Amino acid sequence: AEVRKQVSREYGSPQLSKKRGVPLTEVVEPVDYEEYVSSHAPGAEPCPLRQLMEFPPDDLELLLQDRECTTLEPPLPEEDTIDPRVRDALGVYTDDWLIIQRKYQRYSTTHTPHNSERQRERQRGLVKQTFELDEAAATDRQDDQDDAKRRSVSLDDTPRGSWASSIFDLKNSSPDALLPSVLERTAAEDMDRRNAEARLQGRHSDLLGLFPPPDEDEAVERCSVPEVPKEHCGQRIMVKCLSLKFEIEIEPIFGTLALYDVKEKKKISEDFHFDLNSDQMKGLLRLHTPHTAISTLARSAIFSITYPSADIFLVIKLEKVLQQGDIGESCEPYMVMKESDSSKHKEKLEKLRLQAETSCSRLGRYRMPFAWTAIHLVNIVSSVGGLERSDPDSDSGSHGTWNERKKKGSERMSVGEDMCNFATFRPATLTVTNFFKQEGDRLSDEDLYKFLADMRRPSSVLRRLRPVTAQLKIDISPAPDSPHYCLSPELLHVKPYPDLRVRPTKEVLEFPARYVYTPHTTYRNLLYIYPQSLNFSSRQGSVRNIAVKVQFMAGEDPSLAMPVIFGKSSCAEFFTEAYSPVIYHDKSPEFYEEVKMKIPANLTDNHHLLFTFYHISCQPKQNTPLETPVGYTWIPLMQHGRLRTGSFSLPVSVEKPPPSYSVLTPDVSLPGMKWVDNHKQVFNVEVTAASSVHTQDPHLDKFFTLCYVLKEYSFPFRLKDCIITEANVEGELKASMTGLRGALLDTCVRFLHQLLSKLILLIVHPPVIAGQIVNLGRAAFEAMSLLVNQIHKNLEGNQDQHGRNNLLASYIHYCFHLPTCPPLLPDPGGATPAYELPIQYATLSRATARPSTLHLACSKSISNSNPDLASTPTSPDEEVQRIIASKLLHEELALQWVVSTSTVREAALQQAWFFFQLMTKSMSHHLFLSSRIDLPRRQRFPDRFVDDIAALVGAISADVAGRYHKDVELVERLNSSLAFFLNDLLSLMDRGFVFNLIRSYYKQFHTAQNPSSLTALRMDFTRIVCSHEHYVTLNLPCSTLSPPASPSPSTSSTTSQGSAFSSMHQDQGVASMFELSVPFRQQHFLSGLLLTELSLIMEPDGEGVFFLHKKAISAVHSLMCSHDADPRYTDPQVRTHIAQLYLPLIPIVMDTLPQLHDFTDTSAARGRHAPAMQDDGDPDNGTISQSVAMAIAGSPLPRSSLSQAGRQCSSLSAECSRTLLVSFLWVLKNADAALLESWVSDLSVMQINRLLDLLHLSVSCFEYKGKKALERINSLTFKKSQDMKARLEEAILGTIGARQEMVRRCRERSPYGNENVRWRKNVTHWRQNTDRVDKTKAETEQESVVDGNLATEASLVVLDTLEIIVKTVLASELKESVLGGVLRVLLHSMAGSQSALFLQHCFTTQRGLVFKFPEMLFEEDTELCADLCLRLLRHCSSSVGSVRSQASASLYLLMRQNFEIGNNFARVKMQVTMSLSSLVGTSQNFNEEHLRRSLKTILTYAEEDLELRDSPFPEQVQDLVFNLHMILTDTVKMKEHQQDPEMLIDLMYRIAKGYQNSPDLRLTWLQNMAGKHSERGNHAEAAHCLVHSAALVAEYLNMLEDCRYLPIGCVTFQHISSNVLEESAVSDDILSPEEEGICAGKYFSELGLVGLLEQAATSFHMAFMYEAINEVYKILLPVHEANRDFKKLATVHGKLQDAFNKIYNQSSGWERMFGTYFRVGFYGCRFGDLDEQEFVYKEPSITKLAEISYRLEEFYAERFGDDVVEIIKDSNHVDKNKLDPNKAYLQITYVEPFFDTYELKERITYFDKNYNLRTFMYCTPFTLDGRAHGDLHEQYKRKSILTTSHAFPYIKTRVNVIHKEEVGHCVHELAFATHQEPADAKMLQMVLQGSVGTTVNQGPLEVAQVFLSDIPDDPKLYRHHNKLRLCFKDFTKRCEDALRKNKTLIGPDQKEYHKEMERNYNKLKESLGPLITRKIPQLYRTLPAAGLQSATQRLQIKSYWSRAHI
Repeated sequence: AEVRKQVSREYGSPQLSKKRGVPLTEVVEPVDYEEYVSSHAPGAEPCPLRQLMEFPPDDLELLLQDRECTTLEPPLPEEDTIDPRVRDALGVYTDDWLIIQRKYQRYSTTHTPHNSERQRERQRGLVKQTFELDEAAATDRQDDQDDAKRRSVSLDDTPRGSWASSIFDLKNSSPDALLPSVLERTAAEDMDRRNAEARLQGRHSDLLGLFPPPDEDEAVERCSVPEVPKEHCGQRIMVKCLSLKFEIEIEPIFGTLALYDVKEKKKISEDFHFDLNSDQMKGLLRLHTPHTAISTLARSAIFSITYPSADIFLVIKLEKVLQQGDIGESCEPYMVMKESDSSKHKEKLEKLRLQAETSCSRLGRYRMPFAWTAIHLVNIVSSVGGLERSDPDSDSGSHGTWNERKKKGSERMSVGEDMCNFATFRPATLTVTNFFKQEGDRLSDEDLYKFLADMRRPSSVLRRLRPVTAQLKIDISPAPDSPHYCLSPELLHVKPYPDLRVRPTKEVLEFPARYVYTPHTTYRNLLYIYPQSLNFSSRQGSVRNIAVKVQFMAGEDPSLAMPVIFGKSSCAEFFTEAYSPVIYHDKSPEFYEEVKMKIPANLTDNHHLLFTFYHISCQPKQNTPLETPVGYTWIPLMQHGRLRTGSFSLPVSVEKPPPSYSVLTPDVSLPGMKWVDNHKQVFNVEVTAASSVHTQDPHLDKFFTLCYVLKEYSFPFRLKDCIITEANVEGELKASMTGLRGALLDTCVRFLHQLLSKLILLIVHPPVIAGQIVNLGRAAFEAMSLLVNQIHKNLEGNQDQHGRNNLLASYIHYCFHLPTCPPLLPDPGGATPAYELPIQYATLSRATARPSTLHLACSKSISNSNPDLASTPTSPDEEVQRIIASKLLHEELALQWVVSTSTVREAALQQAWFFFQLMTKSMSHHLFLSSRIDLPRRQRFPDRFVDDIAALVGAISADVAGRYHKDVELVERLNSSLAFFLNDLLSLMDRGFVFNLIRSYYKQFHTAQNPSSLTALRMDFTRIVCSHEHYVTLNLPCSTLSPPASPSPSTSSTTSQGSAFSSMHQDQGVASMFELSVPFRQQHFLSGLLLTELSLIMEPDGEGVFFLHKKAISAVHSLMCSHDADPRYTDPQVRTHIAQLYLPLIPIVMDTLPQLHDFTDTSAARGRHAPAMQDDGDPDNGTISQSVAMAIAGSPLPRSSLSQAGRQCSSLSAECSRTLLVSFLWVLKNADAALLESWVSDLSVMQINRLLDLLHLSVSCFEYKGKKALERINSLTFKKSQDMKARLEEAILGTIGARQEMVRRCRERSPYGNENVRWRKNVTHWRQNTDRVDKTKAETEQESVVDGNLATEASLVVLDTLEIIVKTVLASELKESVLGGVLRVLLHSMAGSQSALFLQHCFTTQRGLVFKFPEMLFEEDTELCADLCLRLLRHCSSSVGSVRSQASASLYLLMRQNFEIGNNFARVKMQVTMSLSSLVGTSQNFNEEHLRRSLKTILTYAEEDLELRDSPFPEQVQDLVFNLHMILTDTVKMKEHQQDPEMLIDLMYRIAKGYQNSPDLRLTWLQNMAGKHSERGNHAEAAHCLVHSAALVAEYLNMLEDCRYLPIGCVTFQHISSNVLEESAVSDDILSPEEEGICAGKYFSELGLVGLLEQAATSFHMAFMYEAINEVYKILLPVHEANRDFKKLATVHGKLQDAFNKIYNQSSGWERMFGTYFRVGFYGCRFGDLDEQEFVYKEPSITKLAEISYRLEEFYAERFGDDVVEIIKDSNHVDKNKLDPNKAYLQITYVEPFFDTYELKERITYFDKNYNLRTFMYCTPFTLDGRAHGDLHEQYKRKSILTTSHAFPYIKTRVNVIHKEEVGHCVHELAFATHQEPADAKMLQMVLQGSVGTTVNQGPLEVAQVFLSDIPDDPKLYRHHNKLRLCFKDFTKRCEDALRKNKTLIGPDQKEYHKEMERNYNKLKESLGPLITRKIPQLYRTLPAAGLQSATQRLQIKSYWSRAHI
């Protein structure tokens, strides 16, 4: 035992472990993984733990995935012989995807994130837990309906019932079900075992599945599988041509559609040709088109637009058959004639038809331009357009398209690209009605752009032209995703194509306006020819109607013209020639023709384009041929291995070119040839290629050409101006590699796959030149680095969150594979690769002309760099050759990288991820190809390579550590790339070696300074490495932490879980399993790293900035989520082993306890509806000051979670704390119970208390908030606010990661450069959609189910842990001090909102605890007993039956146990009675019916308990139950008055009064009242309740001990309020405080008194009664002084200073309105107790009479019915006999506080006049004959003075009137209004208006005329007459002052009003003048003493009244 204590002492705190062995800041040396695994191989028998021992054998898999072909026919060339560059390209485009993947990686978070959807999937089918909170909410709605019925019951109907009736009620109610085994006595062990088994039933296995998923922003390990490479495709629109009709139909018309971008001045699509002619018209051309291919009949086209803009036009051009006459003549009939007036033009039409027929038969193959128009696409896709979409045949013509709309849309024409979304818009059918005729001299594209730009202007020139009227109907809509019957630009059938006979839709090839960075993935080889202009002006002879014939020639013989030209519409598919349209009589025509061709796959130098120029004779003349050749020119297509494209200006030969012309260009002047215009360049033509074979970039072409030259070994080769020979080929090749950086990036990207494959091939198979192997590794590595870097720099928008370019990532993932050896057979089709694997590497099939020396290295294995594996070579020479001739890519890359320098190294570092991934795939592929995948890991790779990797990782780690402050973004990328690389290596290499690499990385960091940004990098690194799918296996979860020397396999892995911990000597081992000891960190290497990071970041004095906390906690949480969600780890035995990896988390969290967010503060759902005061014994909550709480807790140990100091440094956000706590609970849930028990038994008391505090916090943290709360809270608000703090901190500290920065930027940017292409969804395709705010009802329902399950599971885990602690306590002698804590946590969990399931287990545990340790409750701490009683009673009133059953059983057993200890159960009796009072007084949703059932259940137990039947116990129980029932009945009444606050407080007051001789209960009720007042904002009343409470406590403390500095009792408090004396304990039946169970509450102590007074002061402060605060502190100060508590004294004086300052600054008092008073009388038997009672009501300040009268009338009308309640309008005496007995009458009068003259001397300030008020006054008018009002001379006024039973403010807001008398007195308002400071203009004007501008009874003037016009006859009245005269004199003077004052206050708007008042005043003064000036001479004699008293009185009253009126 001594040793054990020693261990526990040494292990005191987890932090101590840092002193032993290796400090936490250093990384221990990991265990030799491969060695350990091989020596601890699992046994033969199957066992769930086997899979934890080693990776599965099928961990890596190689997949060959067919490339998806979008067309029915594969896009391949038709020729048999193909040239090498086509063969190479086809190899790249047709290879299967080769994917190497880790089969189980889907279980890691790398590819399967924990997002909300996945979480929801896991939460399906959860059982809904029953919560009283939800039940209550449901019954509330029901109750509301019942309430109305219940309200009509008056108080009298339910008098404080007799004892008998109460018993009768109770006996007749029915009990709940009894629990079967409650009364049996069982042994504690059996009970525990049974409870433990019950707790395991129906538990939810994965705790974290119920918790919100980890924050995606922290998921640095997240990687999405790259997208499969595919051809680029923009937004697609479908255009259908429906019909074309002209006014006259005389000839066929042909149409062409194409898109043009005006801003870019670019044609952005190829031409689409359509033919909408009738069969009759088509028949005219039957001669020329005998065969029509179905592909040329298309009438709908799909256009692709990559860069949508407001500048795109769909241009429609029409052509017709060539005829005599220029375009204008041809158009004339269409402009003038109409088919409808055919009678007019009949002959003319006939003539035109005949002409057309002739033209068609003779000139059918030639066309001429006719008309054109354009549609501005933005008008169609944006809603600005004026097209009525609803009408599909909307007849707004093309003018409509851009004119009328122009007016509406002009301001939007500059719209940004965002408006032009062509992917979604409402389909539109347009009818274009106006065409413009073509101008023969303005046909070029340049002219077209001018026209289009002009069309957008409001005053378009085109509008003034006369249009060609026609009707073209077209349909424009977004293209469907996979349209049927579609042809690709090469005329291949695009899938799906169900029926080949259906008219197709054509996909139109796009020519994007700007670069599109997407690699080619399919074979495409098209050529477009655009003849532009011809100048034959100086050509002699008849050359006017010129046609250009274009042919693609394979040689010079005319028969070699190739059928590769695509047909247009209604014709054959391919032609050998194409003609341009003819412009009549124009010697220098311009052309707009586009000729589209296929490029053959075997281009030679003989292939060329031939242009022949013809003069066409339109009129048939004798001896004149139809076409006369007038010139020739040509373009050779291949030159120096390059396809020639671009713009050409060519000379034209007059004669046929001579033989062998095709290899030269026309620029060469051949002798004897005749040229037009002296060999000048007269013909302009443009040639462009859309080819995935020909790069059309000189740098790329040179590189590829040199590769082919080497491959074909075809020296010498002419390349532009130099000859390539064996001697210079190496230099040229290296130069061409360096030259690649000069290539256009767009082209590099398009040919990316070929380029990279070529560079890799040069590394792996260095070429042999003249028998020498040339090593190109370095040059290739350099070229690759620079290329990759350039792609990254320029395509920032196309990156994932780790800065990896998607194009490169998908290349590695899908396309890259190791090139196999050169095959022996020259057969290009089916060469067998050297690897015996079914992989066809067509790329590498070689041509035949290859010297035999090259057939080296075709052995079985490629890893020739490792001689051990070589096959037997034939000669030493050959072996050397073979070793060098074939290298391994990963080895070469590692080597080149390690030795690289300066710019290349920098470029490689910038994009390290690329080379890492390339190496990883190369390594894996190599393992598969060489079958080394089955070898032990140490033998897989040669040592040299392993050393290179180590050097590389070391260097890069140093880069990360050294450069983090210089280049944040680079370092972030580098760091994550390295981490991913090591993660990959763990699946391929020796894992111990990789662990050491990780250690070396860490070492680099520890040498560096360690600011938070470095820690963040290290955290990210660790998190990525730990996201390995075999993380658990890598941590050796089955190893015991014995010293590493022990070779024997772990016992726990094979035997039962507990066996490893059973023996005694393993305690030391157990301790080290729970701390970050050296053995733990060695054997569980990764887990040790992660937890060490967490531990260091969490150190209170550490650098743990908020965002680091979040990172570290999130990493642990994310891993645990993975374990929970992983189907491999469902077995509980497996789970316990995984939990072992996280055991040190428990002490770590215990250490961070002071930093955790305090969830107990906010849990309002405690049933604590009295904010001012605790209604239950929860020491951790509410408004009691901390010192009070400490006293209350009565804990023998300082409890850190409660001490203020501990809580102040709360540095973790709520979100982080929740996550940390759920992880902590996860470990407790899954860890082995025996292990936990053995660990707890070694903890010190202090640590156990810490653990208990943590459990306490966990209960609060996961408490169920209820459905209503969920509906209220928006799911985002909680999380977002937490995140904001982290974001802010990151920004301030400048550590916001470049990665996050980049992710953010990526989301804002598009995949293409910096365009805003919104429709690319994939940029953020892995982001979870958290932004949806509004949830459906079902979602909220589901959320509450999940929340309920989480709360239940969390609480059950806490309960399990408490049971473990209790077990260890039973076994050790430390129990007493810990048990209180255990029970407190239990009570705390009962206090919250818990599910019925949890409560059931909670109560069984509680009963067990009380059974084992009864003395804890009944002999020591009263507080615990009080708390327990309160909790049990609360659950006895639960609406859930099962909960009530359990609570009743617990309560009964509690009584029984108390009885058995001392033969009575006074303590429980007392506490239960108090608890019930507390409960019913405050709980809103308290249900007496439920509690009644529980009381009945307790009675039933007492009756059935056979053992105690003969003792006095059953009788005592019955007495108690009846007493409780009595209180209950009283409180039922309270419930009925829930809506009537005054009545409710009266009742509470009455109940409290009933407890006058039971101080504890009285105190409880006073606090209940305080709570109710605070809720309603009556702070003054709440303060008085607290003062009364304090006085009560003082009274009893005084009886207990005579303490000099404590108050003597109530007397001391009377300065605060005169009402306090009622708390004196003077009656006979007062209990002495020494009695058992009396004054036992927490408040009957010095600290309790202080707490009450402090709260009272706070409430006074809230009520603005600062003067009273002083009085309160006068009582408090002596206490603090006696205790020498200077800190408190400082605080108190500070508060006093604050209070006095406030009084001083608000001297006038108007700023703090204290209250308005009304007299309310109740008449009518309906009011029950209230009938004929009068009260003074205190209402909030500035309450109008109308408001209170409306409130009371409404309230009682709702209660008794509208027609029953009546308000008595006057304030006179009410005669009850005159009232209707069936009605309820209210009389409401405004009253004012009334003070006698002597009182006014004392009451000086505004506060004095509003505090301690007992007398009030109101006035009523009357006349002698009984009427209220009469003429002025008859009018009297009565003043009534009321006295109340208590002074206001009191502990309630209405007080009974006990005395009433009638007198009089008055106030002069005018003087007050005039002298008020600061002046109040409003008040002044009100009084003035009433004085000088009055109309009612003519006001003061009328009074003067009645009383002053005659001198009275009776001399006794002279003095009064004179007094009244002087009054009027004073009155006029005051009016004048007031007017003067008013003049200074008013604004200009009130001048008129002021003048009016002045006029009124002058009139008044004039009329009063004579009355005031007249004097009575007799007046100055003395009056006789006696006289007519009544007359005097009458005049006095009149005079009073008149002055009051004034």
